[in-house]
Amino acid sequence: MKIGVRLAASAILGIAAYALVLFLPAGTFHYWQGWVFIALFTVVSIVPTIYLARKHPAALQRRMHAGPRAETRTAQKIISAGAFGTLFVVMAFSAFDHRMGWSTVPVWLCVVGDILMATGLAIAMRVIIENSYAAATITVESGQQVASDGLYRFVRHPMYAGNVIMMVGMPLALGSYWALLLVVPGVAILVLRILDEEKLLKSDLPGYREYAQRVRYRLLPSVW
Repeated sequence: MKIGVRLAASAILGIAAYALVLFLPAGTFHYWQGWVFIALFTVVSIVPTIYLARKHPAALQRRMHAGPRAETRTAQKIISAGAFGTLFVVMAFSAFDHRMGWSTVPVWLCVVGDILMATGLAIAMRVIIENSYAAATITVESGQQVASDGLYRFVRHPMYAGNVIMMVGMPLALGSYWALLLVVPGVAILVLRILDEEKLLKSDLPGYREYAQRVRYRLLPSVW
């Protein structure tokens, strides 16, 4: 299947999945936070994706090969399933919170959540442009080199740093305070993924140990 057709199909299926996960628990289509979420997520994802399709198709192919089934190691299959599952649970629980009226998040804070979500997603997309080997699965390919420029100068896993920012923004964008509690297990899963990933990188990627000595922090500068 041509990559353009695959991208279009992926975008349509993604929008349908987001709508199902949001509006079914919300019990209504009168949920403006959900509509803004879908629109923002779609735009911020599609624009860099089109750029990658034109300029770095190999990097895009790596990103499209994603999900627990794409992982080759059992530990990462489990971790990846947990990571994907957490994101959908955050969305569904936020929508259910809206339905039950447990949280009263002001519009301005929802907008802040939208900004955080878009920023985190944009960072993750930027990493793919800076590092064409930034696959969605944990692997080391032939000829792969250590990425150390751009965002990689600040933390060793800038894509996951973007994911943390996005996870914090998602509940606020969807109007839920209670769903913020789910960020804790979400970050914990990312930490497990990073620790397991670094075992592979240090053993199989030449130069990664030296890079890890230069850039001390994995996820958040001056924290960890």
